Amino acid sequence: MSDLKHIVDETIAALEEMRRAGVTHVPVTKATLEELGKPPVCRASAPLPVVSAPVQQTATDAVALQSLAAQATACTKCAELARCRTNVVFGVGNPRAELMFVGEAPGADEDAQGEPFVGRAGQLLTKIIEAMGYRRSEVYIANVLKCRPPENRVPEPDEMANCLPYLQRQIELIQPKVIVALGATAVRGLLDVNLGITKMRGNWYTYRDVPIMPTFHPAYLLRNPPAKREVWEDMKAVLRKLGRPVPKTKAQVRA
Repeated sequence: MSDLKHIVDETIAALEEMRRAGVTHVPVTKATLEELGKPPVCRASAPLPVVSAPVQQTATDAVALQSLAAQATACTKCAELARCRTNVVFGVGNPRAELMFVGEAPGADEDAQGEPFVGRAGQLLTKIIEAMGYRRSEVYIANVLKCRPPENRVPEPDEMANCLPYLQRQIELIQPKVIVALGATAVRGLLDVNLGITKMRGNWYTYRDVPIMPTFHPAYLLRNPPAKREVWEDMKAVLRKLGRPVPKTKAQVRA
């Protein structure tokens, strides 16, 4: 009973936080509503269902991510970015993903749609993810910045400082086993280093006990297709770190 009370209290607290952030409703599926409308089934002889801790944590963390997204959507810390944005691009994917990709900032397509990596570079990232044996929905994708910088310029240090707490909290909630840092800005945001991505890619680093693999940003691959070979080597190292099978055949990742 104490575990159930804890879950209810955590859920209420998260919903209250969402309400203060301006969220007016939480979407549910038609199937969920149909289930709620069914009468309860009572069987005296049936044992009570056992709810494991990971399931409890998944539900709570998903609500916490929704609350965090609401806070990011209302954020105005960076006046220029808040004024120019169409959408805040929070992140997308499995809230309990073992693999997380972190990029720099939204581009024009992402700003328009409110989802990270949906333009040409995003399409290439999706192909890389699928070549690794995942579906896009099975991983989590986010950026250091949640708003598009004007003309896609490089994020300013104060903008990164303002936005990093959102990314840090995302990582805490998702608890990925591996993070892939896409490009120099993502590496700088996560590791606070200013080394070039060419020197860092292919080597393992750590962010709060989570292994990080820096690699080239998909936008760079669109300009330099031969670098796809190096990125694929990095992704094979990621698969080995996760204990997943590495495709035996050479992946054909085309722009």
